[in-house]
Amino acid sequence: MIYDDHSSDPSEQTEVDVLFFEVGGVVYGTDAQQVLRIDRSHPDDLEVPGLGPLKRGGRALVFDTPEGEGHLKVDAIRGVRPVPILDLRRLPVVAGAAPYAVGVFLDQERPVMLIDLVETLNSQGRH
Repeated sequence: MIYDDHSSDPSEQTEVDVLFFEVGGVVYGTDAQQVLRIDRSHPDDLEVPGLGPLKRGGRALVFDTPEGEGHLKVDAIRGVRPVPILDLRRLPVVAGAAPYAVGVFLDQERPVMLIDLVETLNSQGRH
């Protein structure tokens, strides 16, 4: 999903569909291909403190994991739109970001953190 400055061939694909969602007033993005569906959240769905405190948490992004479905609570879904793959940047390891934070996209001068949904589970000790 993320273009790496060090790769010579970003891929044949020129755009990737990014699903934008909100947690605690902050907009995040993820590869829309990771999302199986959007559902109502349940009390035992995953909350990631590193994303910020939920305001409502009424929705959940449902995604596939090796152990079955994962559910990440979110406040709102902002939509899906194609983003040029060259506009996506991988976070360097030295940035010290959480393992689920895989990159950033500059959306109209505002940075949007891109996350890997499966890694959100791993970072919380849920596999």
